[in-house]
Amino acid sequence: MPNLNVTLTMADYARMMPLATGQVTPDGIDLTLILGREGSWPARADLLRRALNDPSVQGGEASMAGHLRRIAQGDRSHVAIPVFPLRNFTARDLYVRKDGAVQTAADLRGRRIGMYDWVASGSIWYRHFLRFAGVQPDQVQWWIGSVDEPGITNHVYRLPDGVHAAPAGKPLSEMLIDGELDAIYSPPRPRRYHPADGPILRLFPDIRSIERDYFRQTGMFPPQHLVVVRRPVWEANKWIARSLTGAFLACNEMFGKAQRSFPYASPWQDAELEETEALMGADFHPYGFEANRRTIEVFNDEAFSLGIVDRRVTPEEYFAEFLEG
Repeated sequence: MPNLNVTLTMADYARMMPLATGQVTPDGIDLTLILGREGSWPARADLLRRALNDPSVQGGEASMAGHLRRIAQGDRSHVAIPVFPLRNFTARDLYVRKDGAVQTAADLRGRRIGMYDWVASGSIWYRHFLRFAGVQPDQVQWWIGSVDEPGITNHVYRLPDGVHAAPAGKPLSEMLIDGELDAIYSPPRPRRYHPADGPILRLFPDIRSIERDYFRQTGMFPPQHLVVVRRPVWEANKWIARSLTGAFLACNEMFGKAQRSFPYASPWQDAELEETEALMGADFHPYGFEANRRTIEVFNDEAFSLGIVDRRVTPEEYFAEFLEG
C-alpha cells in the first residue's frame, strides 16, 4: 500500500528540522512541511490561516485558542494532535514606557494595558500570568489593537463590554509612548523597544527569574500552538493522528539530542540547557496527551473564566479524535 501524502504548514522552528529534512519520517506517510522563512511573523500568520483554509494542504500549525473556540461551539472540522510547536513564557512580553508610572506588577492595577488580541492563545496565557503576579484581569482597562502594524492575528469577534478597540490607524506602541496606555502586551518585541535606552522597556528586565518562579508555582510552560489536520483527512485514515504524533515526538527527541551534543547556537547555550533541565526536567518541551493534560486543562479553564468560551472543555474533549484513534 503506498504511503499517504500529507502536507502541513509550519513556522520555521529549528525544532522541526529533523522532520523537514526527512531525518524523521512518519509511518505510512510521505510528509511535506511548508515552512515560514526568517522567523517572519506575517508569514507565520499566513501559514496559520492556510492550515485551516487552504485546500491544497491537509492541516498544520494552528492556534490552541482557535481550536478551543471551535470545539466549544460544536465545530469539529479540524482534529487536534498533541504536538505543540510553539511554547513561550509570557513575562517577557509585558512592556512599559521608560518614564512611566508602572514599575512593578502591582502598579498595573487600574491602569490601561494594550494587547494585540483578546482571544488569542498568548493573550489567554498573559492573563494567567497576571493572576500569578497578583493582578486580576478585571483590575485592568484593556485596549486591543495592532502593536506596530497589523498582520499577527485576524480573528473576527466582538469585544466584550468594557474592552476597548484602539483608535483606527494608531498602533499600541505609539499609544504607550504618548502616555495613552501604561503598558502593552506583545509577542514580537515592539520596534521602539530597547533594553537600556527605551523609550519602551520590559516591565521585568530579569525575565529568567520571574518566569522560573512562574514555572515553579504553576508548573506551566505555556503552549500556544498545536497541530491540526482536517477532519475528512483524519476520517479517511484515522491512524494518521498517531503516526504524525509519533513522528513529531521522534523529531523533538532528535532535536534535543543535537542541542545537547552541539550546544553552540549561543555562547552559553550549554549552561542554559543545564539550568533549564535542572528546573523543568529533560523533556521541558513535551508532546503527547498525558504529558500535557494538566496544562491543557489550565488553559481551557482560563479561557472559560475570561468568557472567551461559554463552557468548560475538558482535555479529553479537546483531543477526542486523537484519543479515539
